[in-house]
Amino acid sequence: MKIPLFPLDIVLFPGAVLPLHIFEERYKEMIGECIDRRRAFGVVRAQRDGLAVVGCTAQIVRLLEKYADGRMDILCQGQERFEIESLDSSRSFLQAEVDLYEDHEEPAGRLQRQECVALHFEALDLIGSDGMNPPLNLDLPVSFQLAWSAPSDLGFKQELLATRSDAERTTRLVAFYQSILPKLRSGAEAGRAAIRNGHIM
Repeated sequence: MKIPLFPLDIVLFPGAVLPLHIFEERYKEMIGECIDRRRAFGVVRAQRDGLAVVGCTAQIVRLLEKYADGRMDILCQGQERFEIESLDSSRSFLQAEVDLYEDHEEPAGRLQRQECVALHFEALDLIGSDGMNPPLNLDLPVSFQLAWSAPSDLGFKQELLATRSDAERTTRLVAFYQSILPKLRSGAEAGRAAIRNGHIM
């Protein structure tokens, strides 16, 4: 299937909510067509050496505001992952032939999800993140939701997006949090000790 592409410096995951401000002429045209035809577009990470191969479709769920000059504020939600087969630059915006895909293994078990969620929120608390997180249903896979707000670099998030196993994504997230939490805990304890000693760092 062919879809229009929106290269961005992010990694979008299925289910994630993404607000966008559309101001370039080519993307005004692209988003206008997507709204009129009620079709999704592809969000793909723009890297220094080109586009990532794996991206995620985004469905426009709301047109928040349209300005007199054609700029738009829209709210999108990630839908399905895709792999780019070929690019088409015949229009002002980039298009691609893509293959959609889903996970091909059993999802992570509930205990593994619980461990991952606990580590995730401990890490966010220690770094002082006040970002809004949607409610999590531990009866369903949560790795996409956690990966979207994980305090990690985009390279790791891109790897998670491309992984075709919820269990593997969850395992990798647990390992990631276990690797960063000792340092975060030490930093938090050092801060508390400084305050007890009458010094504020």
